[in-house]
Amino acid sequence: MTAKPRLYDYWRSSAAYRVRIALNLKGIDYESIPVSLAPGEDEQMSDDYRTMNPQGLVPYYDDGEVATGQSMAILEYLEEAHSNIALLPADERDCAAVRSFCLGIACDIHPLNNLRVLKYLKGPLGATDEQFNAWYAHWIHEGFRSAEIFAEENSADGRFVFGDSATLADCFLVPQTYNARRFNVPLDDFPTLVGIVDACNELDAFKAAYPTNPNA
Repeated sequence: MTAKPRLYDYWRSSAAYRVRIALNLKGIDYESIPVSLAPGEDEQMSDDYRTMNPQGLVPYYDDGEVATGQSMAILEYLEEAHSNIALLPADERDCAAVRSFCLGIACDIHPLNNLRVLKYLKGPLGATDEQFNAWYAHWIHEGFRSAEIFAEENSADGRFVFGDSATLADCFLVPQTYNARRFNVPLDDFPTLVGIVDACNELDAFKAAYPTNPNA
Protein backbone atom coordinates (compact mmCIF):
# COMPACT_ATOMS: atom_id res chain seq x y z
CA MET A 1 0.00 0.00 0.00
CA THR A 2 1.35 3.46 -0.88
CA ALA A 3 2.27 5.87 1.89
CA LYS A 4 -0.77 7.99 1.11
CA PRO A 5 -3.80 6.93 -0.95
CA ARG A 6 -4.74 9.12 -3.88
CA LEU A 7 -8.24 10.38 -4.58
CA TYR A 8 -8.72 11.77 -8.06
CA ASP A 9 -11.21 14.45 -7.23
CA TYR A 10 -13.24 17.42 -8.45
CA TRP A 11 -14.35 19.92 -5.86
CA ARG A 12 -17.95 20.14 -7.07
CA SER A 13 -18.49 16.44 -7.85
CA SER A 14 -21.03 15.06 -5.39
CA ALA A 15 -19.75 11.53 -6.01
CA ALA A 16 -16.24 12.61 -4.99
CA TYR A 17 -17.73 14.57 -2.06
CA ARG A 18 -19.19 11.29 -0.72
CA VAL A 19 -15.79 9.67 -0.73
CA ARG A 20 -14.10 12.67 0.92
CA ILE A 21 -16.59 12.50 3.78
CA ALA A 22 -16.04 8.78 4.30
CA LEU A 23 -12.25 9.12 4.20
CA ASN A 24 -12.46 11.84 6.83
CA LEU A 25 -14.85 9.86 9.04
CA LYS A 26 -12.48 6.91 8.90
CA GLY A 27 -9.46 9.08 9.63
CA ILE A 28 -7.66 8.11 6.41
CA ASP A 29 -5.00 10.58 5.33
CA TYR A 30 -5.08 10.89 1.55
CA GLU A 31 -3.81 13.03 -1.30
CA SER A 32 -6.41 14.82 -3.40
CA ILE A 33 -5.49 14.93 -7.09
CA PRO A 34 -7.67 17.55 -8.83
CA VAL A 35 -9.29 16.54 -12.10
CA SER A 36 -11.23 19.49 -13.49
CA LEU A 37 -14.62 18.68 -15.00
CA ALA A 38 -15.21 22.34 -15.82
CA PRO A 39 -16.42 22.97 -19.39
CA GLY A 40 -13.48 23.82 -21.59
CA GLU A 41 -11.03 22.06 -19.28
CA ASP A 42 -12.50 18.54 -19.23
CA GLU A 43 -9.39 16.96 -17.73
CA GLN A 44 -11.30 13.72 -17.21
CA MET A 45 -11.18 13.25 -20.99
CA SER A 46 -7.40 13.49 -21.26
CA ASP A 47 -5.52 10.49 -22.62
CA ASP A 48 -3.51 10.13 -19.41
CA TYR A 49 -6.58 10.08 -17.18
CA ARG A 50 -8.59 7.77 -19.42
CA THR A 51 -5.67 5.36 -19.62
CA MET A 52 -5.86 5.08 -15.84
CA ASN A 53 -9.66 5.26 -15.62
CA PRO A 54 -11.33 4.41 -18.96
CA GLN A 55 -14.71 5.60 -17.68
CA GLY A 56 -13.36 9.14 -17.62
CA LEU A 57 -15.21 9.97 -14.40
CA VAL A 58 -14.39 11.08 -10.88
CA PRO A 59 -13.82 9.96 -8.24
CA TYR A 60 -11.05 7.44 -8.75
CA TYR A 61 -9.21 5.98 -5.76
CA ASP A 62 -5.81 4.32 -5.65
CA ASP A 63 -4.08 3.16 -2.48
CA GLY A 64 -1.44 1.00 -4.15
CA GLU A 65 -3.38 -2.20 -3.47
CA VAL A 66 -6.72 -1.39 -5.05
CA ALA A 67 -7.50 1.17 -7.73
CA THR A 68 -11.12 1.73 -8.67
CA GLY A 69 -13.68 4.26 -9.78
CA GLN A 70 -17.37 4.55 -8.87
CA SER A 71 -18.07 6.02 -5.46
CA MET A 72 -20.08 3.08 -4.14
CA ALA A 73 -17.33 0.63 -5.06
CA ILE A 74 -14.75 2.87 -3.37
CA LEU A 75 -16.86 3.21 -0.23
CA GLU A 76 -17.52 -0.52 0.00
CA TYR A 77 -13.80 -1.16 -0.37
CA LEU A 78 -12.96 1.37 2.33
CA GLU A 79 -15.50 -0.30 4.61
CA GLU A 80 -13.77 -3.65 4.15
CA ALA A 81 -10.18 -2.40 4.26
CA HIS A 82 -10.64 0.09 7.13
CA SER A 83 -13.20 -1.60 9.35
CA ASN A 84 -12.01 0.03 12.59
CA ILE A 85 -14.58 2.81 12.04
CA ALA A 86 -17.67 1.25 10.50
CA LEU A 87 -20.00 3.25 8.28
CA LEU A 88 -22.37 0.34 7.73
CA PRO A 89 -24.40 -1.26 10.54
CA ALA A 90 -23.34 -4.68 11.79
CA ASP A 91 -26.85 -6.14 11.54
CA GLU A 92 -27.49 -7.56 8.07
CA ARG A 93 -30.99 -6.12 7.75
CA ASP A 94 -29.83 -2.68 8.90
CA CYS A 95 -26.87 -2.86 6.54
CA ALA A 96 -29.17 -3.66 3.62
CA ALA A 97 -31.41 -0.74 4.57
CA VAL A 98 -28.51 1.73 4.57
CA ARG A 99 -27.23 0.38 1.25
CA SER A 100 -30.72 0.77 -0.21
CA PHE A 101 -30.84 4.41 0.91
CA CYS A 102 -27.42 5.08 -0.64
CA LEU A 103 -28.34 3.46 -3.93
CA GLY A 104 -31.59 5.39 -4.06
CA ILE A 105 -29.45 8.52 -4.35
CA ALA A 106 -26.61 7.02 -6.40
CA CYS A 107 -28.87 5.30 -8.94
CA ASP A 108 -32.20 7.14 -8.95
CA ILE A 109 -31.35 10.82 -8.33
CA HIS A 110 -27.74 11.54 -9.17
CA PRO A 111 -27.54 10.01 -12.67
CA LEU A 112 -30.47 12.12 -13.86
CA ASN A 113 -28.93 15.33 -12.56
CA ASN A 114 -25.22 14.82 -13.14
CA LEU A 115 -23.04 17.07 -15.26
CA ARG A 116 -23.22 15.01 -18.45
CA VAL A 117 -27.02 14.94 -18.42
CA LEU A 118 -27.32 18.63 -17.59
CA LYS A 119 -24.94 19.59 -20.40
CA TYR A 120 -27.00 17.49 -22.82
CA LEU A 121 -30.24 19.13 -21.66
CA LYS A 122 -28.86 22.64 -22.12
CA GLY A 123 -26.93 21.82 -25.29
CA PRO A 124 -28.32 19.41 -27.91
CA LEU A 125 -31.83 19.36 -26.41
CA GLY A 126 -31.99 23.13 -26.02
CA ALA A 127 -33.84 23.15 -22.70
CA THR A 128 -34.83 26.58 -21.45
CA ASP A 129 -33.73 27.71 -17.98
CA GLU A 130 -37.27 27.05 -16.74
CA GLN A 131 -37.29 23.52 -18.16
CA PHE A 132 -33.79 22.87 -16.86
CA ASN A 133 -34.70 23.94 -13.32
CA ALA A 134 -37.96 21.98 -13.39
CA TRP A 135 -36.10 18.83 -14.48
CA TYR A 136 -33.56 19.18 -11.69
CA ALA A 137 -36.13 19.84 -8.96
CA HIS A 138 -38.40 17.02 -10.13
CA TRP A 139 -35.81 14.30 -9.64
CA ILE A 140 -34.68 15.69 -6.29
CA HIS A 141 -38.26 15.68 -5.03
CA GLU A 142 -38.97 12.22 -6.44
CA GLY A 143 -36.01 10.74 -4.59
CA PHE A 144 -36.26 12.75 -1.39
CA ARG A 145 -39.87 11.77 -0.72
CA SER A 146 -38.90 8.21 0.15
CA ALA A 147 -35.61 9.34 1.71
CA GLU A 148 -37.57 11.58 4.11
CA ILE A 149 -39.74 8.67 5.21
CA PHE A 150 -36.68 6.47 5.67
CA ALA A 151 -34.98 9.06 7.85
CA GLU A 152 -38.14 9.66 9.90
CA GLU A 153 -38.33 5.94 10.65
CA ASN A 154 -34.64 5.22 11.20
CA SER A 155 -32.93 8.31 12.64
CA ALA A 156 -32.42 7.98 16.38
CA ASP A 157 -32.40 11.69 17.19
CA GLY A 158 -32.55 13.63 13.92
CA ARG A 159 -28.76 13.99 13.65
CA PHE A 160 -28.03 11.10 11.28
CA VAL A 161 -30.05 9.21 8.67
CA PHE A 162 -29.76 5.86 10.42
CA GLY A 163 -29.34 5.32 14.15
CA ASP A 164 -27.20 7.59 16.29
CA SER A 165 -23.94 7.77 14.34
CA ALA A 166 -22.78 8.60 10.84
CA THR A 167 -23.17 5.94 8.16
CA LEU A 168 -22.72 5.83 4.41
CA ALA A 169 -26.30 7.13 4.20
CA ASP A 170 -25.11 10.50 5.50
CA CYS A 171 -22.16 10.44 3.08
CA PHE A 172 -24.69 10.26 0.24
CA LEU A 173 -27.36 12.59 1.60
CA VAL A 174 -25.16 15.57 2.39
CA PRO A 175 -23.68 15.98 -1.13
CA GLN A 176 -27.06 15.47 -2.78
CA THR A 177 -28.55 18.17 -0.59
CA TYR A 178 -25.62 20.44 -1.42
CA ASN A 179 -26.55 20.00 -5.09
CA ALA A 180 -30.22 20.70 -4.40
CA ARG A 181 -29.36 23.91 -2.57
CA ARG A 182 -26.94 24.92 -5.30
CA PHE A 183 -29.81 24.81 -7.81
CA ASN A 184 -32.26 26.48 -5.41
CA VAL A 185 -34.53 23.43 -5.13
CA PRO A 186 -37.13 24.02 -2.38
CA LEU A 187 -36.67 21.52 0.46
CA ASP A 188 -39.55 22.58 2.72
CA ASP A 189 -41.20 19.17 2.36
CA PHE A 190 -38.15 17.38 3.77
CA PRO A 191 -37.53 18.78 7.27
CA THR A 192 -35.99 15.58 8.62
CA LEU A 193 -33.43 15.41 5.83
CA VAL A 194 -32.60 19.10 6.13
CA GLY A 195 -32.13 18.81 9.88
CA ILE A 196 -29.80 15.84 9.45
CA VAL A 197 -27.72 17.60 6.83
CA ASP A 198 -27.37 20.71 8.95
CA ALA A 199 -26.31 18.59 11.94
CA CYS A 200 -23.78 16.63 9.90
CA ASN A 201 -22.30 19.82 8.50
CA GLU A 202 -21.37 20.84 12.04
CA LEU A 203 -18.98 17.87 12.27
CA ASP A 204 -15.31 18.23 11.35
CA ALA A 205 -15.31 15.29 8.91
CA PHE A 206 -18.10 16.89 6.89
CA LYS A 207 -16.69 20.40 7.13
CA ALA A 208 -13.32 19.24 5.80
CA ALA A 209 -15.01 17.55 2.82
CA TYR A 210 -17.16 20.54 1.88
CA PRO A 211 -16.72 21.70 -1.73
CA THR A 212 -14.36 24.66 -1.86
CA ASN A 213 -13.52 26.19 -5.21
CA PRO A 214 -9.72 26.01 -5.50
CA ASN A 215 -9.77 29.00 -7.86
CA ALA A 216 -11.79 31.25 -5.57
